[in-house]
Amino acid sequence: MSTSGGDGREATTDFGEAVEALAKQVKGPVLTPGDEGYDTERAGNQTGRSHRPAVLVGASGPADVQQAVLFAARHGLPVAVQGTGHALAAVAAEGGVLINTSRMTGVRVDAQAATAWVAAGVSWDQVIHEAAPAGLAPLAGSAPGVGVVSYTLGGGLGLLSRRYGYAADHVRSIDVVTADGRLRQVTAASDPDLFWALRGGRDNFGVVTGIEIGLMPVPALYGGGLFFDFASAREVLDTYVRWSAGMPEEMTSSLAVISFPDAPVLPPPLRGRHVVHVRIAYSADDLSPGKDLIAPLRALGPFNDTVRELPYTEVGTIHNDPPVPGAFESVTALLGELDTDAAGAVLDLVGPHAPVPHVVELRHLGGRLARPADVPNAVGHRDAHYLINIVSRLERADLADIQPAHDRLVQALAPWSTGGRALTFLNGRRDAEHVRSAYHPEDYRRLTEIKAAHDPHNLFRLNHNIPPAAPAGTGG
Repeated sequence: MSTSGGDGREATTDFGEAVEALAKQVKGPVLTPGDEGYDTERAGNQTGRSHRPAVLVGASGPADVQQAVLFAARHGLPVAVQGTGHALAAVAAEGGVLINTSRMTGVRVDAQAATAWVAAGVSWDQVIHEAAPAGLAPLAGSAPGVGVVSYTLGGGLGLLSRRYGYAADHVRSIDVVTADGRLRQVTAASDPDLFWALRGGRDNFGVVTGIEIGLMPVPALYGGGLFFDFASAREVLDTYVRWSAGMPEEMTSSLAVISFPDAPVLPPPLRGRHVVHVRIAYSADDLSPGKDLIAPLRALGPFNDTVRELPYTEVGTIHNDPPVPGAFESVTALLGELDTDAAGAVLDLVGPHAPVPHVVELRHLGGRLARPADVPNAVGHRDAHYLINIVSRLERADLADIQPAHDRLVQALAPWSTGGRALTFLNGRRDAEHVRSAYHPEDYRRLTEIKAAHDPHNLFRLNHNIPPAAPAGTGG
């Protein structure tokens, strides 16, 4: 068996022997198609699509990652990285080398410094658990089962974001294996360009094996959900848009129009029902104002109200995202200021009359998100007021029907769109136009130049890819 490099480098003649040699150099499993355990190792939270690599390395630590990257470079094979596999809808690919980091699960909390060092395979629930005894909280997302590293380095929009900003804004250092196989600890002082690029550009610049992040003094929240019947969706959505625009930075919220399946796993009040779910996360030193702040929403008469003071360890109950793997497709857009016409544009295309069942979520941005990070990074479009995310499960509709339905929703919201997108929500698309839209044009140009400096052959391209800038004078 043989292979050839896509960048002109000489390939090893006996690829099988090279894989066997790699297996002797790493502690974790090294698998190829047909091997026992191959399908289990490549599986992730997204079941609709999965990687089918030529070589799969289950890394046990940074040394295994280094060997896998060096192997890929020698053979001209592109590299993909997978932790929890939540983004597989976008980045699943055939061939190449897949590095599975899910075995790398160390967490170290420094309560005095209010920081945590987190290995590449850790999900947020583990960090939440380790930080809680010190009264500290990470800037986790709505689903605690999501991987820390990919979420954070893609930006990281969570339930404390309007108060504290993006998760990427609070990264202190990054351990990363670059395309030359070196393991580096990158900080703002040691390598400002690479540190800037990794925080927003994610796995385009190497395989991150661990990060140090800041933790926040948030032992509890005033949070939960308000559920409304779809019959009152227009009133609720109109009220939410006006209400959210006047909220203090301590209030992070979102609204979702959800078509629940008629499934026994769901509680009877939600089973087979179309609802509007307003998600509340009020974080302040004094939580008592939270009740008065959400009074205008409670006045609309929710049929279920779970909003209360809760420990941060229960933050996952606010959105209550399903923890089990599933097959889904999504699309996203960033929006400016909204008016009542925007609510109508959404509701014309969702609900009981829609041919494709959706979850359409509107997240309120602004607050600390709108201001630059203390240490600049590549996360873009901080001027957006809202993010809309549209998700459909492939178990309930065909992909051929889902994508046009998503596009119709995005087009209907075009009058309010900023033209930007959020990288961590690009779970259904990874084409060049969508990736570029996650960044300001000048930042994207800078990212391509940093990519050319650290990965000129685009080894790390099985992702939301940022290609290296063409060499000066080539006209590319």
